[in-house]
Amino acid sequence: MMKNTHLIKTGERLLGKIAIVTGAGSGLGQASAMHFAAQGASVMCADISEKAAQATAHLIAENPGSGKASFIKADVSEEKSNETMVNKTLDTFGQVDILFANAGVPGAGSVTTTTKAEWDRVIGVNLTGVFLSNKAVIPHMIAQGGGSIINQSSLTALTAWSGVAAYTAAKGGVIALTRQAAIGYAKDNVRINVICPGTIPTPLVTSVYEERGGNVLGGSTPLDQALAEAGEMFPLGRLGTPEDIAYMAIYLASEESKWVTGTIFPVDGGYNAI
Repeated sequence: MMKNTHLIKTGERLLGKIAIVTGAGSGLGQASAMHFAAQGASVMCADISEKAAQATAHLIAENPGSGKASFIKADVSEEKSNETMVNKTLDTFGQVDILFANAGVPGAGSVTTTTKAEWDRVIGVNLTGVFLSNKAVIPHMIAQGGGSIINQSSLTALTAWSGVAAYTAAKGGVIALTRQAAIGYAKDNVRINVICPGTIPTPLVTSVYEERGGNVLGGSTPLDQALAEAGEMFPLGRLGTPEDIAYMAIYLASEESKWVTGTIFPVDGGYNAI
């Protein structure tokens, strides 16, 4: 079991809210689940790895003043798994106010080098998984009078990066889906927004760098050097952290953003402004 070496300051921005975070076992999802709980939410930690989801729930339980946490193994690319995830959240906590559709997989390859199987795998999790998790939770949010959905896209959906065809297509689709759904369910007080993170050295991102020889654009640069050089591309002069995304997600999950829907939020150290 992971040891919680970074206790999080608690608050009340999400007090009484119930949240589902997919991909909560590591990286951006784990940080967001922990910060949601630190702001008073009860959190269902969902991940393809039940062990990883359980570890995040354990870290939340160890943080004094945090909300409650439970966990579930969930494959977001499967419709039944999403339905089970939502039903367990309802059974455990009684409602669902927030969905952070964060689960994702890496995918490197150009249009000509990406196999059909790889395309289907990446689209299946990164786009279809967002669709299915949204689909599973929206009827319950409508029934209870509203809710907030935060979908995870990527900077690659806003700016062209070489060698990540399936990943870019999936993340671009997430933006289009988010905007369409936001308009469709605004009348029901279901707010749906999308975050586009820049480069953050999570396990997902570093796996892409390593697969491409240390450089997301190709080449054979050592990983540490490649990440340091990547940080220099951003106007704020560094790579992002999982907490940078968690803070944006808290805002979108909270009542502070109650007049915000269908909006794209780049969290990218200024890269999208170049």
